[in-house]
Amino acid sequence: METSNIDVIKSSGEKVKFSLDKLRASLKRTGADTETINQIIDKVRDELYQGISTKEIYNRAFALLKKKKSYLASKYKLKKAIYELGPTGFPFERFVSAVFKYSGYDTEVGKVLQGHCVKHEIDVLAHKNHETSIVECKFHSEQGLNCNVKIPLYINSRYQDVKTHWNANPKNGTQLTNGWVVTNTRFTEDALQYGNCCGLNLLSWDYPKNNGLKDRIDRLGLYPITVSTLLTNREKQFLLSRDVVLCRELINDVFFLDHLGVSEVRKQRILNEIKQLCQTQNQ
Repeated sequence: METSNIDVIKSSGEKVKFSLDKLRASLKRTGADTETINQIIDKVRDELYQGISTKEIYNRAFALLKKKKSYLASKYKLKKAIYELGPTGFPFERFVSAVFKYSGYDTEVGKVLQGHCVKHEIDVLAHKNHETSIVECKFHSEQGLNCNVKIPLYINSRYQDVKTHWNANPKNGTQLTNGWVVTNTRFTEDALQYGNCCGLNLLSWDYPKNNGLKDRIDRLGLYPITVSTLLTNREKQFLLSRDVVLCRELINDVFFLDHLGVSEVRKQRILNEIKQLCQTQNQ
């Protein structure tokens, strides 16, 4: 079937041409072998039709991957799993804190800092090499919602206010040198232009190129527990409410699975999936 003329509807409602290369790349990122990827592409290609949604294509590929190996399906659903950290956004802050922590920072979540003019509650405070960064998280629980220029404008003004007060106080022991905006979706062109112009660090799902959120998660093996294909939604929400955000935190503390009354056989399946996930990182 000729696929280049098939129109696909994105979550934002935008219509784009179907891309076999994009589907192949997303499957390749899971670590699936070439034979598995080709089999899935053949099956998905056979089921395409005009106006199919990206969600439907994703669901089909996900189901086929899950049949092969559940941890591959977990990696494939990473983007969706980040949305599932909602609806409040607090687990996303914990998750972003973990990304910084495993990148060599000491982190604190939800700190109230005095600015030059007013007090500010900061999502994540990150310290490294006698320097401090403030990290503000913008979480969207729905696909298709991007961060517009108002977000970095607002966060830069808060950063400047805190920076003035922080750097005037020698008791802090570090210099406040960086402001970050981290989102689980994407930045608009204006937001990128403003953020880069005023010196804010911007981190989104796929920005900066090859070093976005998805790249860092794969590289560091920092998968949120919401990627699991074996845990139920109720179990995931229970774990998030106990501040268990990362799969690797569950490996080190199986008490929570016991507390949930998970059977020994199922517990081993869950732990095996999670261990394979955390060990299988893209090179």
